[in-house]
Amino acid sequence: MTASEASPSFRLAYVPGVTPSKWVRIWNERLPDIPLTLVGVPAVEASDVVRGGSVDAGFVRLPIDRTDLSAIPLYTEATVVVVPKDHIVAAVDEVSAGDLADDIVLHPLDDTLHWERPPGRPAVERPATTADAIQLVAAGVGLLVVPQSLARLYHRKDLTYRPVTDAPTSRVALSWRKDSTTDLVEDFIGIVRGRTVNSSRGRNPTPPQPKVRKRPSAGGAQPSAGGAQRKPAAGASTGKSPRSGSGGPKRGKRGKPRRRS
Repeated sequence: MTASEASPSFRLAYVPGVTPSKWVRIWNERLPDIPLTLVGVPAVEASDVVRGGSVDAGFVRLPIDRTDLSAIPLYTEATVVVVPKDHIVAAVDEVSAGDLADDIVLHPLDDTLHWERPPGRPAVERPATTADAIQLVAAGVGLLVVPQSLARLYHRKDLTYRPVTDAPTSRVALSWRKDSTTDLVEDFIGIVRGRTVNSSRGRNPTPPQPKVRKRPSAGGAQPSAGGAQRKPAAGASTGKSPRSGSGGPKRGKRGKPRRRS
């Protein structure tokens, strides 16, 4: 028996901005004997990590090469522009990509929005990561357009963000290898999709409980084979006279005697 067979576990990759805590909590409630380990990976490397088999499944950002990977899209994020709090964009509720035409807009190498043509004016150099780009925004070098979860992840008190109405969006998906759809992977798919523990594809469903037959009370009539209680036979003693409910014969009324003439 191998170590993995003796002690099963589940390894789950996730990219920056994804918060898997809700699904991990449900996993721990349903499968407390199988530890789940979280593995943080850069978005640009996530599909390769899942493909390499070092994790059982992973939260990735689409699009990915699905030749040998399965993927279930989960949700689509809003796109926002991160700006200093004293920037003019902070005074409005939302902007379009065209509103950023006169600003330097940073385009990090790990960008997840897949622009055909990024908005604004390009910076002299592309930052290596989104985290580096956030630092440059705080320094007043330029602006940054990212999925909203990344703006929250790298939040700073001196920065704010506003929705960009016509920017590309980022879709988050759960992905795993097509040739490794194990029972544990199916368990996690069920959790992410909101299946209950007793669903047909769930793990360890609760077995149906046998019906408990009530025992007849002492001194009561015994149930027949069909479940109905037997009625006493006609004329059987029940403690009452068949002629009346008082146990004795009825007596006639007494009237006044007639006076003879």
